[in-house]
Amino acid sequence: MTADRIEREITIAAPIERVWAVLTEAENIGQWFGPGHPTEIDLRAGGIMVLDHGAHGVFPTRIVKVDPPHYFSYRWASAFPGQEATDANSTLVEFTLTPVGAQTRLNLVESGFASLVIPPGREDASYESHSQGWTGVLDALLQYAEPHPE
Repeated sequence: MTADRIEREITIAAPIERVWAVLTEAENIGQWFGPGHPTEIDLRAGGIMVLDHGAHGVFPTRIVKVDPPHYFSYRWASAFPGQEATDANSTLVEFTLTPVGAQTRLNLVESGFASLVIPPGREDASYESHSQGWTGVLDALLQYAEPHPE
């Protein structure tokens, strides 16, 4: 088996509409993926979403598909901060949302590592790094998306 595909699944105690908003709205994205400020996003196939990943860099991702509120995907050139993602320099990140009663099952897949050439010094863009990194990112997403008692 090659290290090409990362898969994670979490269940979030929030309705699918809330989870969709957390994944796709500018004021929410930076709260769970980034330094806490709104993210630039042109939410359409071919649009750009700029992810600020702190010390790792700023990444103009290219949105591939938007199917509210069930599916969202983009290409992420995590080895090339500042460069727009293309089919040649990026991985594909896919979020699939499924309602489960009052909760939402979120399935994440990031694929394309096997064909990616990662420059020296950018090991934070590797399969191993992302495999570990998504655990923390999804924990942050879950904490942000779920309601918190006052």
